[in-house]
Amino acid sequence: MNQDLTQGKPAAVLWRFCLPLFGSIIFQQLYNIADSLVAGKFVGENALAAVGNSYEITLIFIAFAFGCNIGCSVIMAQFFGAKDYKQVKTTVYTAIISSAVLCAILMLFGIICSQRLLSLIHTPEEIMADSRLYLDIYIWGLPFLFFYNIATGIFAALGDSRTPFAFLAASSTSNILVDILFVKAFHMGVAGVAWATFLCQGISCVLAMTVVLKRIKGIETDEKPVLYSRHILKMIAVIAIPSILQQSFISIGNIVIQGVINGFGAGAIAGYSAAIKLNNLVITSFTTLGNGISNYTAQNVGAGILERVRMGFRAGVKMVWMLCVPLAALYMLAGEVLVRFFMKQPSQMALTTGVQFLLIVAPFYFVVSTKLVADGVLRGAGLMKEFMTATFTDLILRVVLTIIFSRTFGLIGIWCSWPIGWTIATVLSVHFYRHGPWAGKKAVS
Repeated sequence: MNQDLTQGKPAAVLWRFCLPLFGSIIFQQLYNIADSLVAGKFVGENALAAVGNSYEITLIFIAFAFGCNIGCSVIMAQFFGAKDYKQVKTTVYTAIISSAVLCAILMLFGIICSQRLLSLIHTPEEIMADSRLYLDIYIWGLPFLFFYNIATGIFAALGDSRTPFAFLAASSTSNILVDILFVKAFHMGVAGVAWATFLCQGISCVLAMTVVLKRIKGIETDEKPVLYSRHILKMIAVIAIPSILQQSFISIGNIVIQGVINGFGAGAIAGYSAAIKLNNLVITSFTTLGNGISNYTAQNVGAGILERVRMGFRAGVKMVWMLCVPLAALYMLAGEVLVRFFMKQPSQMALTTGVQFLLIVAPFYFVVSTKLVADGVLRGAGLMKEFMTATFTDLILRVVLTIIFSRTFGLIGIWCSWPIGWTIATVLSVHFYRHGPWAGKKAVS
């Protein structure tokens, strides 16, 4: 059901809108966690390392899909907040056509360059074949990834976070079952893990697109909307390109970091693969809530109600901090149990690596979550220069410090680069938010 985010008490509106988004991202992350869990438990430590190693490259493709999602969502939400329903429809059609072209280009690139990409991150020989197999199958499923992201972006722009949650809950649960069936019963190894994701994500994509197109068709307009608009494409691109660059450079930075970690051997790779999945579950959850705040901000900016943005930011920070408390405590107190959960017979190196990572980064979830809420407001308002400045500061610091610290402090030095980058970038994001166009506006409900 569509929801007007410009009406009602901001805190209550955000809770209703963002809680299903949080549930959705939990199930979305189950795709990747299930892949690593099944690979590590039923195939072996090298299989876990192969899936984790390939995952860093898949994040590049996810970055492009996410950019299409947020670009379509923010522009559509602004038109929806302004009650310009003809442009809402044109935005949807333009985003679908443009994303299809971009997806085709990326598939061609991935098919040709997958081996080279794996070599660039110094993939150990013992996991190269499985890493390549997993990555190749993943690339063939890119259309499902792209169009599902477009569908969820449209739902979010309409203020509907419940429908995509229902799709993800069903498909993620199915993915776990199919993972186990293909790997344990059919003995398909890493290929079974990849094909399970391919099938379940494909079904979810088809269902989501069917429902969202029906929803868009039901919106009444005075005039027939055009199917493609270069002007709207430019508007989408202003939001999408910085978001793609943000996620892409983060992915490239993660690949550089993965390459440094790969130099410490398969045990370190496996431990990091388990820990980074747990970390990504938290960070992606915060990012998704930030995206929800982007939609909230965009609708209110489109409606010209800037004073609601400040209340939305404060409510968003409270929301993510409430999530930080149990998650940070869980990772710090039960890190070894969680890392062991991914592996059948973990080596001491793998256990030590995973636990150290969680102990160092988990206390700083309060910091990075604040940054991601501020980023959500900046992006929803179209303040992309400020958004990019804070993002690249975090990325550059983490990559540079990883390279420098690894030479002196080893793996522990690598993990310390996360909180340093997060802290400095958070200061910048909050500074930019405080000087936005809503500065000085009286916050009223």
